[in-house]
Amino acid sequence: MSERQLLHLVIGGELKALDRPEFADLDAVHFVGAYPNYAAAYDAWKAAAQRTVDNARMRYFIIHAHRLLDPDTDEDRDHDAA
Repeated sequence: MSERQLLHLVIGGELKALDRPEFADLDAVHFVGAYPNYAAAYDAWKAAAQRTVDNARMRYFIIHAHRLLDPDTDEDRDHDAA
């Protein structure tokens, strides 16, 4: 039996300020990828974040797209795999 796909997106970019997640330039937002579960998205997020560690305004985020597509998705289930 295959595991249920819980779509996650990883994006990042330079923020306008460090106190809120607002990108300085939406045209420059980096789409890292789409992943079938939180664990895979976390690995991609971590790799992207580590590559830009010298830029304090650069931030990467994991978007739980499955929650947008299916709001009834169990929110805790996707973190169990991490």
